[in-house]
Amino acid sequence: MITEAITGGLILGAFSSLHCIGMCGPLALALPVQHLPLWQQRIAALMYNAGRIITYALFGLLFGIAGRGLYMAGFQQWLSIISGAVILVFIINYYLLKKAWQPKWTLKLHGAVQQLMIKTLRTDRKEAYLLLGMVNGLLPCGMVYVALAAALNFREVQQSVLFMSAFGAGTIPLMLLLSIAGSSFSFTIRGRIKKVVPYLMTVMAVLLILRGMNLGIPFISPVMAGEPAAAIPCH
Repeated sequence: MITEAITGGLILGAFSSLHCIGMCGPLALALPVQHLPLWQQRIAALMYNAGRIITYALFGLLFGIAGRGLYMAGFQQWLSIISGAVILVFIINYYLLKKAWQPKWTLKLHGAVQQLMIKTLRTDRKEAYLLLGMVNGLLPCGMVYVALAAALNFREVQQSVLFMSAFGAGTIPLMLLLSIAGSSFSFTIRGRIKKVVPYLMTVMAVLLILRGMNLGIPFISPVMAGEPAAAIPCH
């Protein structure tokens, strides 16, 4: 399961980085590193992305603890199905019906995080880029929510932590490429890339639903410990 968690996190992170280019890309390009030598710019970019991984790992710890409690209570199977269903509802509402509704708490969180990021950028501390990445990891993001829904469904806390850490690591290659290529990634290219996101989210939602159905399919819908195969009726 550890290998599955790491591999799954890396794959989801790599696909999610397509979304990051459009949403977090401008933040990465806005890092105040122009005055630094090239090698220091690269280090700053790595510190920024390492900060995001730290935040995602902490999220993995919190959601792993919650998921472990639900697993011990025997609710994880239904949780997996509900998580996938919620993601599908979001996709239909946001991408098909074009209703950009957001809970008020996410709007408040976004504003608070932005203010914190501004304060971080104004500091001259060497670890500012690491802190900026950690703060950036707090921004409301659909793909992070999908990753957290998956992290909530692992049986062990360490698996959730590794999954979210790998998720963050999976986003790094394309984000680093963006910081190097800079303006070469036009808004048109970013717009086209973002169109892939709902399809990726749909695949993840379907996998979560299948996982909860206990169909006995290796890796896709394995039988959960202590549960008979096909424990949830499909009719």
